[in-house]
Amino acid sequence: MKIVDARKKACPQPVIMTKKEADEGAEEITVIVDNENAKLNITKFGNQSKYTVTSEEKDDGIYILLKKVTENRNMSQTAAEIQNEALGYLITTDKLGKGSDELGRILMKSFLYTLSEKKPYPDFMVFLNSGVKLTTEGSESIDDLMNLKEGGVEIVSCGTCLDFFEIKSKLKVGSVSNMYDIVDKISSSTNTITI
Repeated sequence: MKIVDARKKACPQPVIMTKKEADEGAEEITVIVDNENAKLNITKFGNQSKYTVTSEEKDDGIYILLKKVTENRNMSQTAAEIQNEALGYLITTDKLGKGSDELGRILMKSFLYTLSEKKPYPDFMVFLNSGVKLTTEGSESIDDLMNLKEGGVEIVSCGTCLDFFEIKSKLKVGSVSNMYDIVDKISSSTNTITI
């Protein structure tokens, strides 16, 4: 049993510390964190890395137990091959192109609408920096993004970015992610388009 004390560690350190133990072959890892975001990030990492995940809140922190699930090697290779072929979009702004901000917002709205009407859909969309404004309350693209999500597109927004713009509580579509997961998702795919 490996113990990872990730209390008082900023994102993405708790996940990186946990991944280090997982990469070294740890079958069981107990991760101690001190906030709900870290708990969610560790839980997501555990599930994606084929661990069963349970957690318990104690006086001195949140204890997350990860236990490795044994699996068929061929199934694992197939999943990796599928991920490598995944098509994704990295949306780094709420405007498309340079020049007029007003025109850029119109173009981005049109782009997302067109994407929601064109199949096959991408496998994932990652929203960073001001791009996270597109997934939150007040965005004119929420309906289009909801259509994409309902069509199977994984939509994630950077938690640090949402916090920076103070709009995390206004997230309307998709889930909050962390930089570790975002880098992992992008680097695992040979087909990521940056907008």
